[in-house]
Amino acid sequence: MKVSIISFLLSMVVISGTETPNYKKIKKFKDFELRNYESIIIATTTVERDFSESNSIGFRRLANYIFGDNDKNIKIEMTAPVITSFNSLYENQKDISFIMPKIHNLNSLPLSNKNNVSIKVKEVGLVAVIGFGGWATEERTNKYINKLKILIQNEKLNISDEIIVAQYNSPWAIPPFRKNEILIPLDKKNNQGLFK
Repeated sequence: MKVSIISFLLSMVVISGTETPNYKKIKKFKDFELRNYESIIIATTTVERDFSESNSIGFRRLANYIFGDNDKNIKIEMTAPVITSFNSLYENQKDISFIMPKIHNLNSLPLSNKNNVSIKVKEVGLVAVIGFGGWATEERTNKYINKLKILIQNEKLNISDEIIVAQYNSPWAIPPFRKNEILIPLDKKNNQGLFK
């Protein structure tokens, strides 16, 4: 019981004390919501493996970058969430990304010493979002991707082919207290009514 309480407190610290990207809530439905995100700067790497292995390899590459494996030999503060994005038509290729702290810009961030990590601006924009707990395994992730797609379809909203999986917790957070989200970008041009 004591271990569970400690794990719970640690997981809450990770969520509440870690910088996350800014967004505006556009609309709340029963089982999902629409958000409009500001642009973010990411350190990102592409891996062509299954979901679990892609996340593991990508996380290590990016962790090395923020822990000092860069041309300025500086450490960069960890933020949340870690995001995995892929095109639903080409699921084997995944982009694993760390969001860079807001104090940085493209000019202030160091370059990676490895050519498989790049720094870029990502325009997230208008997205449909559904949350879930536990481990973000491939099976559970696909379950909520499919659920969100059905919910979006029921509302007759237009979506893109991109899927974004957001994982908010550190590895030591136990499943009951983990926070994950699926984000599916919407076609803002064809959903103008949402902004009235």
